[in-house]
Amino acid sequence: MTVTRTNEEVKEELLAVAKEMLSCGLVHGTAGNLAARLPDGNVVLTPSSLDYRTMTLGDLVVCDLDGNVVEGERGPTSEKSLHLSALANHPDVDATMHCHAKYCTMFALTRKPIPAVIEEVLVYLGGDVPVANYKTTGSVELAEEISTYLSDRAAVLMANHGLFVVGRNPMHSLELAQLVELTAEIVWGAMLLGEIVPLPDTIVEQFSSYYRMGRGRS
Repeated sequence: MTVTRTNEEVKEELLAVAKEMLSCGLVHGTAGNLAARLPDGNVVLTPSSLDYRTMTLGDLVVCDLDGNVVEGERGPTSEKSLHLSALANHPDVDATMHCHAKYCTMFALTRKPIPAVIEEVLVYLGGDVPVANYKTTGSVELAEEISTYLSDRAAVLMANHGLFVVGRNPMHSLELAQLVELTAEIVWGAMLLGEIVPLPDTIVEQFSSYYRMGRGRS
């Protein structure tokens, strides 16, 4: 059964997740940003350049899908196009997160995808985490580029930048970002030990299909 939440409840969750994103080390300072689709169809985003530790509900910004601010006194994150494009083009997604997780960013800098060599990565992310082509931070071109990778994936690396994930709600997006970061660390360590052995193709197809079937379900 689908549980209907209020705009206020979604905002409260987004704020809590923003603070947790900082405390668990996925970002530092005022880096990174989040967004979530509200029940009324608009989108709540974190504001630009504000310390997560002091951020309050009143600091959050609400925009329509065209990027027009409809609520809030602050300016939205400079990367609002990134979030709005993902939400507009993928109606089965209700939350987005961009962070600078350390190991993920290492892969993004070397432009190497994070391989799906662990079964849970296939189930929860849909497959390997690809690297999108480099586009300037905050640009519409970057937003469009990133969105093209999200039809059958929950995560994509932003070249020379960081990680972008999509989920069912803000907490889900945080959990997925943590999974990608842990996987990146494991793969990085495994590569130091030797050659990584991939999963059988049949398993890749079987387990990635679980993600496709479950995407968007609450």
